[in-house]
Amino acid sequence: MLIVFFWIGFIISAIQPKDYFTWLMEVFPAVIGFCLLFFTYPQFKFTNFTYVFILIHSYILFVGGHYTYAEVPLFDTLKDWLHQDRNNYDKVGHFAQGFVPALITCEILIRKNIVLNKTWLPVFTVAICMAISVLYEFLEWGVALSTGESADAFLGTQGYVWDTQSDMLYATTGAICMFLFVGKKLRLEIEKN
Repeated sequence: MLIVFFWIGFIISAIQPKDYFTWLMEVFPAVIGFCLLFFTYPQFKFTNFTYVFILIHSYILFVGGHYTYAEVPLFDTLKDWLHQDRNNYDKVGHFAQGFVPALITCEILIRKNIVLNKTWLPVFTVAICMAISVLYEFLEWGVALSTGESADAFLGTQGYVWDTQSDMLYATTGAICMFLFVGKKLRLEIEKN
């Protein structure tokens, strides 16, 4: 059923997006993730709990791709209400970029018995999520260098000089929040399987 919801969200996001190049760049990670999960499913099934959060993250990417992260209408309204300088929807995306990979990483590390010490599990999980965030920022940088001005909507910096550092901070915060808010629930779900 989650697969159906994934493709519904994907198709809706593809209908007249603001810019097809930006849309492609923003939804590409969700499609790659879907392919990886689909092909590895016979060997490794995540908990439904994790799959639901993966779907939520995909929808965050779909919305950001459809409107561009700098122009999501609800966050334009919030920008006005809160007297902010920029549309901060990208921070939701980067928070999820830490939170959801933390779920995935933690589940793999536990179920594959890679990290047996509970004290080190958050350390390795957060470090892996930070590395993913850094690699994504490198990808954004590479796209910007190779495509020039057409990457402005993809980067979504909106003139904020600390956007890259802020993005990595939000992803790191997301990974830490996963442990604080749903870490115990994830362990319970893993134990059920």
